[in-house]
Amino acid sequence: MTESLGQRPWMTAAETAAVMDALEAAGGADCARYVGGCVRNALMGQPVGDIDIATVLTPDRTAAAIEAAGLKAVPTGVEHGTVTAVSGGKPFEITTLRRDVETDGRRAVVAFTTDWAEDAQRRDFTLNALYADRDGTIFDYSGAGVADAKAGRIVFVGEAEQRIREDYLRILRFFRFQAWYGKHEPDADAVAACTALKAEVATLAAERISKELLKLFAADDPRPAVELMVRTGVLEMVLPEPIHLDRFKGLVEIEGDQLFEIEPVLRLAALLPDDQLIAARYAEQLRLSNAERDRIVAALAPTPALKSWMSPREIRRAIYQSDHATFRDRAKLAWAKAGRTAVTPQWRGMIALAEGWVRPTFPLTGAEVMAAGVPKGPMVGAVLREVEAWWIDHDFIDDRMSAVEKLKSVAQGMAY
Repeated sequence: MTESLGQRPWMTAAETAAVMDALEAAGGADCARYVGGCVRNALMGQPVGDIDIATVLTPDRTAAAIEAAGLKAVPTGVEHGTVTAVSGGKPFEITTLRRDVETDGRRAVVAFTTDWAEDAQRRDFTLNALYADRDGTIFDYSGAGVADAKAGRIVFVGEAEQRIREDYLRILRFFRFQAWYGKHEPDADAVAACTALKAEVATLAAERISKELLKLFAADDPRPAVELMVRTGVLEMVLPEPIHLDRFKGLVEIEGDQLFEIEPVLRLAALLPDDQLIAARYAEQLRLSNAERDRIVAALAPTPALKSWMSPREIRRAIYQSDHATFRDRAKLAWAKAGRTAVTPQWRGMIALAEGWVRPTFPLTGAEVMAAGVPKGPMVGAVLREVEAWWIDHDFIDDRMSAVEKLKSVAQGMAY
């Protein structure tokens, strides 16, 4: 029996129809089909995001067809057959059917083809080697993609080792797809192949590794996949030792139970050693953005130590010494390290306080210090710091005159 998706809203949307109409005007009916994630997710009852299209048209004909229809064509990867069409402000990645001519595990030389089965053979997993026409009819050239998608099985197309040798990133993709879509014990052949070839992960570009890791950490519950990476030795190929697996698992559990937003970068921080220098070096090696690096380093700061029994005054002091976002990150990591059930109301209250407290501004300036008789120079900063410390100790007292009086007494007591 032929499987069908039926007519889904994303298939009948005006912007999608415009792209398919443009391709069919150039290549005839069934010259283009939906492929990969959109078909897989629709079949599995998952949300559909990006809509990818495969076509028998060569890239130049694809671009010409798109432009002839008044749409925008962007040559995003022409050497590999990919043109991105922009329709109604939405991008559609269109790739010519292809076969591998030469691969070395990091890059591939491809030749274009008109054979759908040949194109399917070079894809990574059976549940990704699925195509659907405009009517929703599914084409499953591996013969197992539909069944594997419905069952949540992540199985390589053909021989697992051969697929991995074509692109070593598929090792990390296997664990990522296992985290997102796997519903059963991982495929034994896939695990064996990933284990045997794990050292090749080190040959990949840092940007490819970090992108795949963060996608993996974005899954609702990546714990089983990450634990499998540990058992197979794959994780040690990409993360420095020692890792904090228990803290990572605790953070995932907290995010699920407490309905916090999933934050892949913080999950990465949870796994890393409690050493800011190592964390910064690792972030640089992975070519993370400056913002991602700084967030990870700040989250792993050793002081001030956060405890569940901190008083509101101590919490406000800790927030002031960093910022709201950093305090929240550090509180979640400390909570995760202590264990999900460890005094949950206290940790939750700390984070709620951080989210609701407006960080006050220190009421005095350097000009006021000099007006109090302190000469211009380093002593101005020293006096400001002493008065600010007093102000913090008094829980950010909302009384400017008291701060001015304290300034006067400090200024009078300083030896210039």
